[in-house]
This record gives sequence, structure tokens and C-alpha cells, in this order.
Amino acid sequence: MLAQQRQTAILELIRQRGGVRVSHLVSRFGVSDMTIRRDLEALAERGLVDKVHGGATLAGPGSAEEPGFAAKSVRQQAEKRAIAEGAAALVEPGMAIALSAGTTTAALATLLADVRGLTVVTNSIPVADALYQNPRADQTVVLTGGIRTPSDALTGPVAEAAIGSLNVDVLFLGVHGMSPRTGFTTPNLLEAGINRCLIGAARRLVVLADHTKWETIGIATIAPLSDADVLVTDAGLPAEARSQIGDQVGELVVVEVG
Repeated sequence: MLAQQRQTAILELIRQRGGVRVSHLVSRFGVSDMTIRRDLEALAERGLVDKVHGGATLAGPGSAEEPGFAAKSVRQQAEKRAIAEGAAALVEPGMAIALSAGTTTAALATLLADVRGLTVVTNSIPVADALYQNPRADQTVVLTGGIRTPSDALTGPVAEAAIGSLNVDVLFLGVHGMSPRTGFTTPNLLEAGINRCLIGAARRLVVLADHTKWETIGIATIAPLSDADVLVTDAGLPAEARSQIGDQVGELVVVEVG
């Protein structure tokens, strides 16, 4: 296979998965580690991928660019479902929980129909819709008002005032990106504000983030990695990332996909 053909195949693989490891590409294409690194360098020079430690990810948008909920909902669906199932295991009957906006938290909402006596506070229209579609007489859903964002989150002073008067046992927080330097981030300044309010209202913080969120950086930091009591992610997260995250979060939960 010619270098250009291999690079095209690598780019398509990254587009499908969101990111790849050098070791996987070496095995897949039967070439040396150095050859793959040169391929990734060539793709990075063209602005098509971002090189990260041990691999590459699809070149990300600007730190303030925010994809809509519908666009994000079709990405890493299997990973998000597995992460949601891992998070659902942390929900107990009678709890008061909060779910932030996000496609992974929306996936979690679909799994809560059988939890009795649950109170769910959310600023996410899709999360509230998921719970309303499977109503229980002994569940209470509290949807804040506020200014709607591309992620279908309700934000701003109205939402923040509503959250500020509440106290919940656990917050399940979806994030745009995470890194040791910037912590958990979002591309939307208004969402950063409401997410900080949600963190302040919760006794425990559980962050839900698939492996593609690693080294993705939004314009606004929500919280440092060390604020998370639990981080639930998938097995696609590289070993070095697991080590760095594990040193900072209270507990790292890695779920298998499929």
C-alpha cells in the first residue's frame, strides 16, 4: 500500500472512531511504528488530525465552537451507552440527583425508569424528555428555566438561581473535554456557569466522559480533574491517560464497550 493510500485509510478510521492509537495502526497496516508516526505527522501538517500522546484524534474545532445536540448524539454511541450503564449502577432508590446537559447524561436518563423514589434535577431538555417518556408516579423531575444553548442546555441567571436553592446527593456531569492542564471544559461560557452551580449543589460529582474527550479543550474550565469523586469512561482511554486521571480523581471507572 502506498503512503498516500495508507494515510487516506488512517484518516477514515479516525473519522469513524474519533481517535486511534499508534499501536493499533501498526498492527492493522503491518508497518513500523515510525512509518505510522510519519503518516500521522503528514496528516497533522494538513490540519486533518491532532497528534496526541500515543496516537491521533480528528482535528477538533476551535475551543469556542459547540456542536449541536443532534450532531453529538451520533458520535461514540456504543461508548456513551456503556458509560451510562456504568453510571446507572451508582443511582440508588430515594436519591436526589442532578444530570447536566449532554448526550451521555441523556443516555443515562433513559436507564432510570426503574429507580423508585428518584428526584432528578436537570437543565437539559433531552434529559427531561427522556424521563417524561417513561414516567413513574414516585419520581420527580425538576427542569430549570433559562437560556437554551446548541446543546439543548438551559443556562443563565434563571437556571443558576433555580439550582442555587437545591441540594442533591450526586451530580452526573457530561463534559466537552478534559485534560490535566485545563481540567473539565466546555465550549460554552453559559454552560460553564450553570455546571459550576450544579457542582456546588451536589455532595458527590460523577463525570461521564468517553475516551475522545481526552485532551479536547473547550474555552471555559468547569472544574479541575481533582474535583471529580468518580470519572466513568470507556476502555478506549489510553493507559497513560488513565494513569494521569487516576492520580487526580477520587475513583476511575473504566467500562468495556460491546
